[in-house]
Amino acid sequence: MSDAVRIGVLGCADIAVRRMLPAFAAHPGTRVAAVASRDPDRARRTADRFGGRPMYGYAELLARDDVDAVYLPLPAALHADWTRAALDAGKHVLVEKPIAQDADTAAGLCERARSAGLALVENVLFLHHPQHAAVQRLIAEGAIGELRSLQAVFTIPAPGEHDIRHDPELGGGALADVGLYPVRAALHLLGGRLEVVGAHLAAGPGRRVETSGGALLRTPHDVTVHLEFGMAHAYRSEYQLWGSEGGIRVQRAFTPPADHVPDVVLQRGGRTERIRLDPFDQVAAAVGAFADAVRKGAAPDEDMVAQAALLDAIRTSA
Repeated sequence: MSDAVRIGVLGCADIAVRRMLPAFAAHPGTRVAAVASRDPDRARRTADRFGGRPMYGYAELLARDDVDAVYLPLPAALHADWTRAALDAGKHVLVEKPIAQDADTAAGLCERARSAGLALVENVLFLHHPQHAAVQRLIAEGAIGELRSLQAVFTIPAPGEHDIRHDPELGGGALADVGLYPVRAALHLLGGRLEVVGAHLAAGPGRRVETSGGALLRTPHDVTVHLEFGMAHAYRSEYQLWGSEGGIRVQRAFTPPADHVPDVVLQRGGRTERIRLDPFDQVAAAVGAFADAVRKGAAPDEDMVAQAALLDAIRTSA
């Protein structure tokens, strides 16, 4: 492998062009080696901006010897098939969320990567932001006493009329697109032994996918978890944890821009304290973490499978 991890990009989706490709091009540990699209002109324009060879077709990119790893921002329904193809071609994979549309498929992909000694990472950016580690430290220190509940919400304004997130054949729907964030936050903050108690999914007028929903979960220690999500709403991106002696609130929890100055709000003893943190670029951190995983041949994070199982359980319960 060269000094920098050579990245091939399968598709020129908005998140690739707007967030990930600039981060790959800027990071010293990665280099854009190739960009593939079904539209040759789009591949060429994207490669002109960020480097690499423009290519027509994804299979041709996977066959290249000068690509160490692929980034996969295709529609959700295509994630599993092209992740499998990339692993079979000997490439490490960074795949947009969700990695697969059910837990069994996610588990199979993780086992495939593990057996091949390849890194397989789901691109959940917020996990890399230090504000969540700050929250975990406060909980561990007993800052709010014994934990009683978590409420997490991620809602966004409605995508455009013809956005792929409205198409069930392409894996659309609010649960996989935005509901995944509060689900993963619950896993990250509370651990993997979560049980779905009930759920509700609702489709907006004229839609063939759910555009909003909520779920009630619990931990083995009876911490109550209330999750809310939607893609026909005002923007909200936050979570709150409440304990026997106080609470913690994080706003801009999931998609803070790199220049955002985060603060963790701690309430206890009738007082409110704002713990201000430095701005942080979670996209750059995610790229760096993937490059490290590639160099180490790191095993897949089993939370990917736990997350997929919870999404399955929410669908079943709704």
